[in-house]
Amino acid sequence: MAKKANTKKVEVEPQIETMEEVVTEFFEETVVAEPKIKKPVMEIPKPKKADWEVKDRMYYLMYDKTPLSKSIKCSNIHWFDEKAGYERELKYTSNQRTVFVDEMVGDQRLEHVIFRNGTITVPKSKVVLQKLLSLYHPDRGVVFKEFKPAEKAASEIDWLEMEIDALNAAQSLDIDMAEAVMRVEIGSKVSDMSSKELKRDLLLYAKRNPRLFLDLVNDENVMLRNFGIKATELKIIKLSSDQRTFTWGSNDRKLMNVPFDEHPYSALAAWFKTDEGMEIYSNIEKRLN
Repeated sequence: MAKKANTKKVEVEPQIETMEEVVTEFFEETVVAEPKIKKPVMEIPKPKKADWEVKDRMYYLMYDKTPLSKSIKCSNIHWFDEKAGYERELKYTSNQRTVFVDEMVGDQRLEHVIFRNGTITVPKSKVVLQKLLSLYHPDRGVVFKEFKPAEKAASEIDWLEMEIDALNAAQSLDIDMAEAVMRVEIGSKVSDMSSKELKRDLLLYAKRNPRLFLDLVNDENVMLRNFGIKATELKIIKLSSDQRTFTWGSNDRKLMNVPFDEHPYSALAAWFKTDEGMEIYSNIEKRLN
């Protein structure tokens, strides 16, 4: 008879992980590297250029005025301070470091500012006076200006270039256009001028007043205005004494009324472009020819 095998029960303790172990293991496995943050590079601010240049300054009276002496008002004047939002009283004194009355301390000894022969030179040591004349005085740009050589040179260059453009345009104009432009300047005398006289006066006019000359050359109606003036001089059409109506010279039949606020020949030139005006233009052209 077979023997029963002896079996021994072995109790195995269950492997129970504590919560602390689980949490520790989880965080050990899921550690994420922190992103590297670049430290901002501190930029050293560049020094700002001073708004006010320390130098001697000269001021001159406008409109070519050169009296032996002229005083400008330096008290009981005001400047509107946009930042503050109100007007501030100005006064130039010999013993204060400001021109603003609300910043002055103690007594105020008023100082006169006098232009001699149309100019005044203010040394760089008198910054208070310079700022009054350059920045705050209500008469700057009206009675006097600061002399700025660079700005003056730029302005003169612009004028010279305009003068060259005008002379080139005058040189290239045909006789009809030259007559139209000069009729605006000297009127009916153009009709009695020779071509050489007309060309000479045209060039002189372009040199003397280049801006107006170029405006006339570029005006699309200048030829039509000249046409209308010519027709009036030859009595083909008539302009009433009040300059409000154009009529036929032969029978006084009305052609057009001039709008109240327009020059008669400018209005006539514009009317020549209308359907009715174009017919009249053709009729007048035949008579002129």
